[in-house]
Amino acid sequence: QVQLVESGGGLVQAGGSLRLSCAASGRTSSSYAMGWFRQAPGQEREFIATITRSGGRRDYADSVKGRFTISRDDAKNTVYLQMNSLKPEDTAVYYCAADSTATMRKSPDYWGQGTQVTDST
Repeated sequence: QVQLVESGGGLVQAGGSLRLSCAASGRTSSSYAMGWFRQAPGQEREFIATITRSGGRRDYADSVKGRFTISRDDAKNTVYLQMNSLKPEDTAVYYCAADSTATMRKSPDYWGQGTQVTDST
C-alpha cells in the first residue's frame, strides 16, 4: 500500500507556472504507474497525465499537451507535474494517483488528498 501527499498548489496568474509534487510513502513509488488528475467545480474528475512504472512512457490529455510535463524521481519517491502557460480553465483540485499496474488505469488503486490550483487573474 502507498500513501500519496500532494503539494505545490496555489494562486497563479494566467501564463504563469507551477510545479506540483506528489510524495509517496509506504511502498516505494517505483512499484507503481503514477499520474495526475484534476477536478474543477461542478465537473467530473479528469485525467491529466501519466507516467508508466518504468518511466519509459508519458501520456497527456489533449488539453495540457505541450504545456504540462510529468516526471518521476523514484530515489525521492516523488512525482512531479510541471505546469507552464497556465490558463484560467486549469483552475481545479489536482490529484496524484498511483496504480499497481504497469500503466495507469481509469480508476487507479490509490489517490492523494488533492491540492488546489487557482487562477488569480
